[in-house]
Amino acid sequence: MAKEVIKVPDLGGIEAVTVIELCSQVGDSIDVEESIVVLESDKATMDVPSPVQGTIVSYLVADGDTVNVGDPLAEVEVSADAATESESEVESQPVSEPESTPPETEPPQASPESAKESARDPATESKAEQTILVPDIGSEDKVDVIEIAVAVGDQVEEGDTLLTLESDKAAMEIPSSHAGKILEILVSEGDKLGTGDKVAVIEAAAEVAEAPEQAPAAPAAAETQKTTQAEAKKPAQESSQPAPAKPSSASVATPANSSDTIYAGPAVRLLARELGVDLTNVNGTGPKGRIQKDDVNEYVKAALQNPAGSASGAGIPAVPAVDFSQFGSTETVKLSKIQKLTADNMQRNWLNVPHVTHFDDADITDLESFRKQLKAEGEQRGIKVTPVAFLIKAIASSLQAYPEFNRSLSADGESYIQKHYVNVGMAVDTPRGLLVPVIKDADKKGIWEISADVMNFAASARDGKLKPADMQGGCFTISSLGAIGGNGFTPIVNSPEAGILGVSKSQMKPVWNGTEFVPRLMLPLALSYDHRLINGGDAGRFMTHLVKVLSNIAYLSL
Repeated sequence: MAKEVIKVPDLGGIEAVTVIELCSQVGDSIDVEESIVVLESDKATMDVPSPVQGTIVSYLVADGDTVNVGDPLAEVEVSADAATESESEVESQPVSEPESTPPETEPPQASPESAKESARDPATESKAEQTILVPDIGSEDKVDVIEIAVAVGDQVEEGDTLLTLESDKAAMEIPSSHAGKILEILVSEGDKLGTGDKVAVIEAAAEVAEAPEQAPAAPAAAETQKTTQAEAKKPAQESSQPAPAKPSSASVATPANSSDTIYAGPAVRLLARELGVDLTNVNGTGPKGRIQKDDVNEYVKAALQNPAGSASGAGIPAVPAVDFSQFGSTETVKLSKIQKLTADNMQRNWLNVPHVTHFDDADITDLESFRKQLKAEGEQRGIKVTPVAFLIKAIASSLQAYPEFNRSLSADGESYIQKHYVNVGMAVDTPRGLLVPVIKDADKKGIWEISADVMNFAASARDGKLKPADMQGGCFTISSLGAIGGNGFTPIVNSPEAGILGVSKSQMKPVWNGTEFVPRLMLPLALSYDHRLINGGDAGRFMTHLVKVLSNIAYLSL
């Protein structure tokens, strides 16, 4: 039998496109006009149909590959009875259905986002026009646009803020890389952006160059229309199959998409119909949130593992809603994103980590005396030395002496990861919520370096200028109430870390020295730890070492 190599057809002036779905598998039989792969450009998605009938021998691309016109996509073994006919039609076969074919259903309308993007083709952009991109934000995850700081027609200078992004724990401003006039804003509040995404188009402060000839648009509309027609032709009984019981877990039952924004190809939709899955409930993990076959399969697995009727929150019944207004005047205030994420993290950690808390007091009389002696030198250096710097250094020393606390349990619970670096996170109370910047390589830094880090991170946290990278990689956390007060509290472990130290307000107390009671400055400490990784003996030894170092800071020099 003859073999045919299916190639990327002419895309109407578009060069590079991305492969976002392989519609069949090696060994599958395909008919003429059946989709081989789905391609995606900046502005459209298009199916590449097979010009022949046969069997797929091999795919020459993979999901996520970037291809150009003429690149090979797949190799098909042409069936014997169709070989002659296919050879004569391959060169003349169009990418989409002929224009004379009347559409059975109205083609889907372009979304406002796609219309906005297609309104400005990069090929027609003037040389004086500059597209502002999101700079490196230190994270692969996309973050929310919470504020647009400019409007079309505004004059901006280089460095002026265009918009504000908010990640799980911090907000960051995106500055303009050029001075000039805002021609177009390519995003809206609530959009998610990542490094390299387009923000706005600006007319730079230079003479506008003559725009090059506009390239023709991609012939994607007919392909989209064809897909819609194929969906409409499917028998009604396919979509009427009984769906599997949906779990009450929010990760599965909460709708991920609205019915008119489902982003999935024909093969995925067919699989969903066969399994009785509502795609509005499936979260897509493909490019730009596209739903893939694995996403549908994972949804079904989760549904089978969490039968309907099970209570959410690990079997904990929900708290009943209360109308507080019946008791007096009330006000409903929406939580910030950081506050909501902190609440979710605390609940998850409390439910999943078996907590134990070990209490002790450290005599920091000599430490405080030495710290006050550093005040004059600190003013010359422009650095304020706080007790937190000594606590972080003492924790780093304890993590080195007792590496059991520098571990994390693996996701499958079958092993643990031993870390050979020492990074200590410090909880910072801010108006936006609780943030935890991380002091990197605390074991290799002195008190002056740690004090500078503490001072800088605390200021950045309160100003909302922490970057995602500043809050990643922690091995252990310290939460200090400092001068706020209190004799002690039980901090919640910041999983996947193994422990957290809670520090309360120091107080002068009478301490027996063997012959008499003497006034000493005592610091209350509370060590919470994950009992899956740490036992009571480990915690006792860790705390004893920590107290010894804080009571006699000379040990830090050893």
